[in-house]
Amino acid sequence: MKAIGLTKYLPITDSDSLVDLQLPEPEAEGCDLLVSVRAISVNPVDTKVRAPKDGSENPPRVLGWDAAGVVSAVGPKVTLFAPGDEVFYAGSITRPGTNSEFHLVDERIVGRKPKSLDFAEAAALPLTSITAWEALFDRLGVSRDGSSGGKSLLVLGGAGGVGSIAIQLAKQVAGLEVIATASREESRAWCLELGADHVVNHRESLPEQINGLGLDQMDYILCLNDTDGHWEMIAEVVAPQGKICSIVETAAPVDLGLLKAKSASFSWEFMFTRSMFGTPDMIEQHNLLNEVSRLVDAGQIRTTSGLCIGPINAANLKRAHSKVETGRTVGKVVLEGWG
Repeated sequence: MKAIGLTKYLPITDSDSLVDLQLPEPEAEGCDLLVSVRAISVNPVDTKVRAPKDGSENPPRVLGWDAAGVVSAVGPKVTLFAPGDEVFYAGSITRPGTNSEFHLVDERIVGRKPKSLDFAEAAALPLTSITAWEALFDRLGVSRDGSSGGKSLLVLGGAGGVGSIAIQLAKQVAGLEVIATASREESRAWCLELGADHVVNHRESLPEQINGLGLDQMDYILCLNDTDGHWEMIAEVVAPQGKICSIVETAAPVDLGLLKAKSASFSWEFMFTRSMFGTPDMIEQHNLLNEVSRLVDAGQIRTTSGLCIGPINAANLKRAHSKVETGRTVGKVVLEGWG
């Protein structure tokens, strides 16, 4: 089967950073689905794992997590899917990735592809949807039944992949007042289009801008951009007994003491936790992806596919990594078909 992988961790400008491969087709065992991959998308985690560092891979390492495709075969313990089912998912960081024609994935972290989307549009959604869903409803404790409605959410980095989904879920499912951050006119317009009530600039003073909107402090804060750089402002604008969640690792310890007087809480979100540790509730990712699919088909939320750059091959995948590494993409970068 065709695949794209690496043997060394190199800058994306290096011709050997990602290479076209021919690999044996894997076989489904246990709870695994063998998926014929039709489309993929590229996330910041792809570029971080591929980034230059010591070490080499033999056999080559295949990266990639987001995928949409068709179930080709199933393992003997599979109960949720059958060959021919159209699916979408974000895979596991501990297993070979989705940058291959056929891919093995545990059925408990796979959802049914939205019927209203093509494969490229669907491939843009899984990783960011899981991250946004878990951050809002599991980590921050936002209610899905509307009882948190009217409370405020600050989304730092609203135009990125996770922010694009978080804005929609916060508005359409939870009924929150959403303040997103963006630093360019293009990204500002995108956030408003997705349903943000207000957009402020994360390169300027957040407390001043929030006060300028007639708001005081934020009940919930979702940090998707530079936890280190924004921490003091985050601590200032979080409400007493408010909640903060971040997906961005810190370069140095942050001062949690800034939250003590407010009895505010902080948590991490890492969407690979369930699959990495095989937690008893792994199937919750199957459930939430199915709910995202339902919301899409009902017209309540939309795909965040921003740019499709062609078929899946090393040359196009390098282009996609380059774009994601700029940190200036609006929505998701996707590839579809094999060429």
